[in-house]
Amino acid sequence: MSQQRWFVYIIRAADHSLYTGISTDVDRRFEQHGAGKGAKYLKGRSPIKLVFEQEIGEHGDALRLEHWVKQQPKHIKEEIVSRQVVLAY
Repeated sequence: MSQQRWFVYIIRAADHSLYTGISTDVDRRFEQHGAGKGAKYLKGRSPIKLVFEQEIGEHGDALRLEHWVKQQPKHIKEEIVSRQVVLAY
Protein backbone atom coordinates (compact mmCIF):
# COMPACT_ATOMS: atom_id res chain seq x y z
CA MET A 1 0.00 0.00 0.00
CA SER A 2 1.52 3.32 -1.05
CA GLN A 3 1.44 6.24 1.31
CA GLN A 4 0.15 9.64 0.32
CA ARG A 5 2.73 12.33 -0.21
CA TRP A 6 2.25 15.34 2.05
CA PHE A 7 3.49 18.86 1.40
CA VAL A 8 4.12 21.92 3.55
CA TYR A 9 3.26 25.16 1.76
CA ILE A 10 3.40 28.89 2.46
CA ILE A 11 1.02 31.47 0.98
CA ARG A 12 1.64 35.21 0.93
CA ALA A 13 -1.49 37.29 1.42
CA ALA A 14 -2.15 40.76 0.02
CA ASP A 15 -1.18 42.30 3.37
CA HIS A 16 2.24 40.54 3.06
CA SER A 17 1.46 38.14 5.89
CA LEU A 18 2.43 34.49 5.47
CA TYR A 19 0.15 31.51 6.01
CA THR A 20 1.56 27.98 6.42
CA GLY A 21 -0.40 24.80 5.79
CA ILE A 22 -0.14 21.17 4.72
CA SER A 23 -1.89 19.21 1.99
CA THR A 24 -1.61 16.19 -0.26
CA ASP A 25 -2.55 18.38 -3.24
CA VAL A 26 -1.15 21.90 -2.95
CA ASP A 27 -2.73 23.17 -6.19
CA ARG A 28 -6.21 22.05 -5.10
CA ARG A 29 -5.73 23.48 -1.62
CA PHE A 30 -4.47 26.80 -3.01
CA GLU A 31 -7.57 27.04 -5.21
CA GLN A 32 -9.73 26.39 -2.14
CA HIS A 33 -7.98 29.17 -0.26
CA GLY A 34 -8.43 31.51 -3.23
CA ALA A 35 -12.14 30.71 -3.39
CA GLY A 36 -12.58 31.54 0.30
CA LYS A 37 -13.09 27.87 1.23
CA GLY A 38 -9.81 27.40 3.04
CA ALA A 39 -8.45 28.80 6.27
CA LYS A 40 -10.36 31.62 7.93
CA TYR A 41 -7.05 33.47 8.28
CA LEU A 42 -6.87 34.12 4.53
CA LYS A 43 -10.43 35.37 4.10
CA GLY A 44 -10.36 39.05 3.16
CA ARG A 45 -6.61 38.93 2.52
CA SER A 46 -6.70 38.29 -1.23
CA PRO A 47 -5.08 38.26 -3.64
CA ILE A 48 -2.90 35.44 -2.40
CA LYS A 49 0.21 33.86 -3.90
CA LEU A 50 1.79 30.46 -3.32
CA VAL A 51 5.41 31.27 -2.44
CA PHE A 52 6.79 27.99 -1.07
CA GLU A 53 6.08 24.28 -1.14
CA GLN A 54 8.09 21.25 -0.14
CA GLU A 55 7.25 17.57 -0.32
CA ILE A 56 7.56 16.02 3.12
CA GLY A 57 6.23 12.49 2.83
CA GLU A 58 4.28 11.26 5.81
CA HIS A 59 1.40 13.13 7.44
CA GLY A 60 2.99 13.19 10.90
CA ASP A 61 6.20 14.69 9.55
CA ALA A 62 4.22 17.33 7.66
CA LEU A 63 2.27 18.24 10.80
CA ARG A 64 5.45 18.59 12.85
CA LEU A 65 7.15 20.74 10.21
CA GLU A 66 4.05 22.91 9.76
CA HIS A 67 3.98 23.50 13.51
CA TRP A 68 7.69 24.37 13.54
CA VAL A 69 7.31 26.88 10.68
CA LYS A 70 4.29 28.50 12.34
CA GLN A 71 6.34 29.01 15.51
CA GLN A 72 9.09 30.91 13.68
CA PRO A 73 9.24 34.71 13.60
CA LYS A 74 8.34 36.33 10.30
CA HIS A 75 11.95 37.07 9.33
CA ILE A 76 12.76 33.34 9.45
CA LYS A 77 9.70 32.53 7.33
CA GLU A 78 10.81 35.22 4.87
CA GLU A 79 14.24 33.53 4.66
CA ILE A 80 12.60 30.17 3.96
CA VAL A 81 10.57 31.75 1.16
CA SER A 82 13.30 33.92 -0.37
CA ARG A 83 15.95 31.21 -0.36
CA GLN A 84 13.54 28.32 -1.00
CA VAL A 85 15.24 26.54 1.90
CA VAL A 86 14.88 22.76 2.03
CA LEU A 87 13.47 22.17 5.49
CA ALA A 88 14.68 19.24 7.58
CA TYR A 89 12.05 17.14 9.29
